[in-house]
Amino acid sequence: MGFQLENIQTVKKQHHKNDDKTAFLQKEINLFGNSFSNKIKEDFYTELSVLLKAGITLKDALELIESALKKKNQKEKLKNISKAIVSGSSLSEATSHHKEFSEYEYYSLKIGEETGTLIEVTKQLGEFYARKNEQRRNLVSALTYPTIILATAILVVVFMLNYVVPMFQDIFEQQKVELPAITKFIINCSQFLKSYGWFLLLGLIIVIGSRALFNKKQWYKKIKDKFISKLPFIGEFVKTVYLSQFTQAVSLLTASKVPVVNSIQLVKQMINFYPLQNALASVEQDILKGKSLSNSLKPHPLFDDKMVALVKVAEETNQNEFIFQRLNVQYNTQVQQKSKLISTLLEPVIIMIVGLLVGVILIAMYLPMFKLSSVLG
Repeated sequence: MGFQLENIQTVKKQHHKNDDKTAFLQKEINLFGNSFSNKIKEDFYTELSVLLKAGITLKDALELIESALKKKNQKEKLKNISKAIVSGSSLSEATSHHKEFSEYEYYSLKIGEETGTLIEVTKQLGEFYARKNEQRRNLVSALTYPTIILATAILVVVFMLNYVVPMFQDIFEQQKVELPAITKFIINCSQFLKSYGWFLLLGLIIVIGSRALFNKKQWYKKIKDKFISKLPFIGEFVKTVYLSQFTQAVSLLTASKVPVVNSIQLVKQMINFYPLQNALASVEQDILKGKSLSNSLKPHPLFDDKMVALVKVAEETNQNEFIFQRLNVQYNTQVQQKSKLISTLLEPVIIMIVGLLVGVILIAMYLPMFKLSSVLG
């Protein structure tokens, strides 16, 4: 083999010997355009691959890509990378000084440089981020309309509890009508919302605003990801999304002749989903003990029987790259299908919930009215 991953690891540590905050290299940086989002990375690697394939030097290719960028901070980062390359650094070394580029990208680029396959590696990185962006769009598309309906439902219920229910309450108090249990419950909800509504809103804002801080905490990621994975429909969809990313990443690394155990190590650092990271940590240990990849994947429910069987075939036929590519295509197809299914299912379910909540409030308010009309009659 033309490279040693252990040597690459040593070089990486030298670049960051004074930086103990490696967690920043293991997550996506995507804050209001202040750095390279996944969409920017998709365009960057795709264009870089095309320009290099056309015979343009790496420095000139980076300058061409830089000229097409609009944001000053992004142009500045590419300019710094170009200067580092002119000074004698490789592309992987130049990007390693910028936290926007993950360890996964660093290793991939370094391997491409060591093996003379940088054009292919940048192309595959572009495809990786293109697939990742597509999956994100599918998720957003699937959840946008149901989220709008749910938000509207919450506003309608809050409006009724704040303004409609108190009007009926005044009438009931004036007429001294004996209220059914359901009406008392709705009135209590209305009073609670009027008394503590602002505190609830403030608490919600604090929780949403503090997510950036909590996302750095391992315990929070563990609880959040486990909760999401157990949600009906959504959990299976999210698992499929990350399995698609996992198979694509392993396929890319396998094509670059990276050993299996090193591929697992890199993917574990790159994919920010606790159940998958936890499973891959166990898989890594099993492989180091001498087990095959298929046998290491088998004990974990996250990896279905179909994947385990195909990985076993890949090991026996030495077709790892091809099998993982096929698995990636299958999982990506499932992501598209499930995103449409979620959108289709959530819409009527949320509408039914809205109708049920509004109906309960109206029934609770009109039951005493019927009693009052019978008394007056």
